[in-house]
Amino acid sequence: MASKSFKVSRSSLSTTSDVSDSQHGKPPLPPTVTFGRRTSSGRYISYSRDDLDSELGSGDFANYTVHIPPTPDNQPMDSISQKVEEQYVSNSLFTGGFNSVTRAHLMDKVIESDANHPQMAGAKGSSCAIPGCDAKVMSDERGVDILPCECDFKICRDCYLDAVKTDGICPGCKEQYKTMDLDEVVENGRPLPLPPPTEMSKMQRRLSLMKSTKSVLMRSQTGDFDHNRWLFESRGTYGYGNAIWPKGGGLGNGKDDEAVEPSELMNKPWRPLTRKLIISAAVISPYRLLIFVRLVVLGLFLAWRVNHPNNDAIWLWGMSVVCEIWFAFSWILDQLPKLCPVNRATDLNVLRDKFEMPSPNNPTGKSDLPGVDIFVSTADPEKEPPLVTANTILSILAADYPVEKLSCYVSDDGGALLTFEAMAEAASFANTWVPFCRKHNIEPRNPESYFNLKKDPYKNKVKTDFVKDRRRVKREYDEFKVRINSLPDSIRRRSDAYHAREEIKAMKQQRQNTHDEPVEIVKIPKATWMADGTHWPGTWLTPAPDHSKGDHAGIIQVMLKPPSDEPLQGTADDTRLIDLSDVDIRLPMLVYVSREKRPGYDHNKKAGAMNALVRASAIMSNGPFILNLDCDHYIYNSQALKEGMCFMMDRGGDRICYVQFPQRFEGIDPNDRYANHNTVFFDGNMRALDGLQGPVYVGTGCLFRRIALYGFDPPRSKDHPGCCSCCFPHRRKHATAASLEENRALRMGDSDDEEMMNLSGAPKKFGNSTFLIDSIPVAEFQGRPLADHPAVKNGRPPGACTIPRELLDASSVAEAISVISCWYEDKTEWGQRIGWIYGSVTEDVVTGYRMHNRGWKSVYCVTKRDAFRGTAPINLTDRLHQVLRWATGSVEIFFSRNNALLASSKMKFLQRIAYLNVGIYPFTSIFLIVYCFLPALSLFSGQFIVQTLNVTFLVYLLTITVTLCLLAVLEVKWSGIELEEWWRNEQFWLIGGTSAHLAAVLQGLLKVIAGIEISFTLTSKSACDDDDDEFGDLYIVKWTSLMIPPITIMMTNLIAIAVGVSRTIYSAIPQWSRLLGGVFFSFWVLAHLFPFAKGLMGRRGRTPTIVFVWSGLLAITISLLWVAINPPAGTDQIGGSFQFP
Repeated sequence: MASKSFKVSRSSLSTTSDVSDSQHGKPPLPPTVTFGRRTSSGRYISYSRDDLDSELGSGDFANYTVHIPPTPDNQPMDSISQKVEEQYVSNSLFTGGFNSVTRAHLMDKVIESDANHPQMAGAKGSSCAIPGCDAKVMSDERGVDILPCECDFKICRDCYLDAVKTDGICPGCKEQYKTMDLDEVVENGRPLPLPPPTEMSKMQRRLSLMKSTKSVLMRSQTGDFDHNRWLFESRGTYGYGNAIWPKGGGLGNGKDDEAVEPSELMNKPWRPLTRKLIISAAVISPYRLLIFVRLVVLGLFLAWRVNHPNNDAIWLWGMSVVCEIWFAFSWILDQLPKLCPVNRATDLNVLRDKFEMPSPNNPTGKSDLPGVDIFVSTADPEKEPPLVTANTILSILAADYPVEKLSCYVSDDGGALLTFEAMAEAASFANTWVPFCRKHNIEPRNPESYFNLKKDPYKNKVKTDFVKDRRRVKREYDEFKVRINSLPDSIRRRSDAYHAREEIKAMKQQRQNTHDEPVEIVKIPKATWMADGTHWPGTWLTPAPDHSKGDHAGIIQVMLKPPSDEPLQGTADDTRLIDLSDVDIRLPMLVYVSREKRPGYDHNKKAGAMNALVRASAIMSNGPFILNLDCDHYIYNSQALKEGMCFMMDRGGDRICYVQFPQRFEGIDPNDRYANHNTVFFDGNMRALDGLQGPVYVGTGCLFRRIALYGFDPPRSKDHPGCCSCCFPHRRKHATAASLEENRALRMGDSDDEEMMNLSGAPKKFGNSTFLIDSIPVAEFQGRPLADHPAVKNGRPPGACTIPRELLDASSVAEAISVISCWYEDKTEWGQRIGWIYGSVTEDVVTGYRMHNRGWKSVYCVTKRDAFRGTAPINLTDRLHQVLRWATGSVEIFFSRNNALLASSKMKFLQRIAYLNVGIYPFTSIFLIVYCFLPALSLFSGQFIVQTLNVTFLVYLLTITVTLCLLAVLEVKWSGIELEEWWRNEQFWLIGGTSAHLAAVLQGLLKVIAGIEISFTLTSKSACDDDDDEFGDLYIVKWTSLMIPPITIMMTNLIAIAVGVSRTIYSAIPQWSRLLGGVFFSFWVLAHLFPFAKGLMGRRGRTPTIVFVWSGLLAITISLLWVAINPPAGTDQIGGSFQFP
């Protein structure tokens, strides 16, 4: 097995060499990590990394030492090309974890089929011509062999270095090599030149466009540029176009200690990237007035109800009044945050002009947009089909964003080989799909959705070869789907074959050792095997120690290595499926990550997986922004990332922690029986919150600012002590105070005594990884808005993000393995105040709440074309379980320190109300269930919630109902939803409130009181097996205990109506008013539960109508029989004095 090892030990950082040096009066050397690789030919080589100087001062942190086999050529090599090193790293599967060896297994292939793209792991290439060596020849971005000699003798990197060290003679032509330096060989062998060599460190290259006004800030020991100290001591006084111009810049005649504004910037017209769209006063003013009117009417009605009890049924009156008071309180919590709704729009043309067009600071016009890391999470390939995840990955790789700035990380929390190989197949198909999308401007860029579009695919297509290309790509995609679908059987057959071979080998070995003695049956663990004939380090099909879902090593595989910095145009190659002339064929970086899991550790479900990706991505790509998607949510609008970046890069964007996109769903039944689209929330509530401090985080489709996830305060944060500060903010009295605050660096939220971002205590917060800690200020700086005008606060100079990214090396990926280990978060603040927050099944809401509580703002981005689309469970049982999980998380929030009642003064008052409603709404189920039984109790007892149906009660009831309907109409106007969607939402509010919400309250109380943990299963993303009906899953009836309360309510009210009617007819003095009141409210309950009843009926046409007719007749017969058996006292005829005509 070709591998290299990095032994992980939690020992002291001091070493023997350090001790000996200190004894001789020499300063101790910084800790060094050395990496070695055993190639497939058997040779051991090593690399040295000396820039891992660390500020760790405790022995509690890990020290990574490397044990390399003693070989003659085990010496550091100074001239190894980073480009070639990156190619080797991307072909290696890195594994490791706690108390285990970190290995880099060189993968000959990752899938059974050939990998053609040169960026892909295991890409096929020429083999070395040296006898006994099976390594691959070096290649460029196009996959063309790099041959150092004019005789074109094929030689790998290792053999070439050996030849150069020995005598410098080519093994092929026996002539002297003209070029001895591998860097020059790679340079000359590539059609595109590499970036010019530089002596600067990585951080210096990232910050090379910054101009310091301080003294020379160098580290005394290593001589490296101290970016942390420089970044925060300079306080932003650098760069062309910043709000404060550095002295000595040659502009103006200011004094030495004064900042001078350049005149060309003062006069330059500035165009915003976003704008607010004001809602018409003809809609919003009546809406606010109606809220106030209904609030007053509710107060008067409740006062009247309390002062006019029903003495005949005081118990009925008491329960109804308590429920009505709670409903009024719940309505206020839901309605108040809707006072200030807003709509927003972006301008992509301005974004292109500012960031992607030539300018004095960016003459080449290279994209100055910041990097984006996209996280895709999956956990179970059975419930989350790999084909769905693969389509999501393909839509990400084809996104319309600078290729070199985009990185995709797939978190496989199940550690399944099926997911791994499905991602490899997706990376291979991307070689065809992504250039096809770029060439013909395809939308959407999810192949499954695109090829299933019902509209004309040829509309607005002008290229003559589109039809031919589409036909070929469609056939290629069909073959891709078959390969994905056949992976489970392929992996099983392969594993069985290898297992049989291993058993035969073991039996032969045993027979040779035992000679003629009886042989016992050899039992070998049934492993799962990869395509290259080695054990899969993750979860095996047959679980075994160290290879089960909760017990396996951490895994990182760079499926697609980082692309070159310059565009790579395709050619009219006959071997390609389609003509890609003048099409950029580069692909974004794609990384497979499966964090380490071990028994005894709480891995914190999805939140823990997301935090592992945050740390790994910070080391490997460090995009200043993070987009997280569920595996079934794909990019529907290829420009969605640019839409979100408009908000982040606009003036004031440095105070935005995340941009939340609405969730849109496919595969929902046309009537949306269970309100799966949830448009009232996504188009109503979220737009309203956008007018306050921002929408809540809903778990997917969210573009984060990385530094906000790290737990820092926003720049220029404000306190909001007043209850009306969000709608009527106070005018700024002291402009000077704001100007002093504008360039203040970020601070940790709980470190009020620290003026600036002080990273001296970062290891205690972020862990011991110096790579991770060093990446923090870089991500903060690159995520700042463009300082292209004095009005932009805390900006970065133009061109700061045009610097080429660092190349991947073995040490970076090995460090990424260490930060995804199960022990890394021990004694740190990950999950407590850094990253995704632990302790709730709705970690998304809690994470967003923490950011708002620190003073950050969020933005709601509704694009003209849906940004993302996903799937939702249309089956009743799955939908109820989904709502149960959300509601349980809300109950957990209410009983935790994340309760909005404990929010800080940095959160606006109405934002607190909105978060308070998030934690309280499940408790409404208690009162709702009681209220749904009240009509039945009224009909059974012959009483009503009021003494009589007098005019006052009816006027109040009519006013409350009319104002509610008018509010719904106006809300439909400003939110853009439909009345039918509003009604569906009301129906499912009652269905969920009487089933899932009640169970959530009980489970939450059990967790708080008894400490009983709550476990949930994944929502299945797989479709129904019925191919004849697209919505077949809608009609499947799967029993769950959550159905018991709604069924009981329906049956009780149906029987109560029959009993009430019979009782009234049979009574001597019929009380028709009480009957009408009870029947009206019973029908109100049944109307809301109608979708639930349809769900119980199953598929249309499969349940005969006569069944329901006989059920109704049976209920009426039983009710009449009960009245006949137990008639009211003193009556001997049906109906009393009432006579039928």
